[in-house]
Amino acid sequence: MGAAEARSCRYPFRVDHELPENESELIAALRLGDDAAFERVVREQGGRMLSVARRILRDESEAEDAVQEAFLQLHRKAADFREEAQLSTWLHRVVVNAALMRIRRRKSRPEESIEDQLPQFLENGHHAVDASPWVPADEALEQRETRDFVRESIDKLPENHRTVLLLRDIEELSTREAAELLDLSENAVKVRLHRARLALRELVDRRMRRKTA
Repeated sequence: MGAAEARSCRYPFRVDHELPENESELIAALRLGDDAAFERVVREQGGRMLSVARRILRDESEAEDAVQEAFLQLHRKAADFREEAQLSTWLHRVVVNAALMRIRRRKSRPEESIEDQLPQFLENGHHAVDASPWVPADEALEQRETRDFVRESIDKLPENHRTVLLLRDIEELSTREAAELLDLSENAVKVRLHRARLALRELVDRRMRRKTA
């Protein structure tokens, strides 16, 4: 399957024979190189995978390319897929990794500081401005009235912290999984996640304070 064929995966397919009804049959068909089975996976999983790639990359063209890379990997490695993992879970991990690889290939640039986005403290250790209770990013994104500026606030985080927050709180990867994908220690992931959550809460609080002033 070449790159041109892979790019066609974003469009609906016409399938002329009966498709497998359950995942085991679908995986068996993929292992045999059944194009119709592959096309079914593209239709059923493509939209969700594109959403994941968009969140990480913040660029439509790069997100589409990351999804194509993930499907190319499925096409090449279907014979090695182990059924103890759900296909959707495996594809999720593959597209996350493809998106992270694209971030690594970007032109090198200085790491952004997160300090200006963190809450400020008084000499006695108390918050300079009372902070609101922490609301997990995935829950905040479900609240229509806050969804847009929570997304905007996440996008304002430095990429190295934003990516950790997305992997842990939105994509729901474990600390170990995030550490493996980012080539970091688990402790480094925990520190970045903590600072990213503090910064996100501060950014949202600032927006709310301006809104109610």
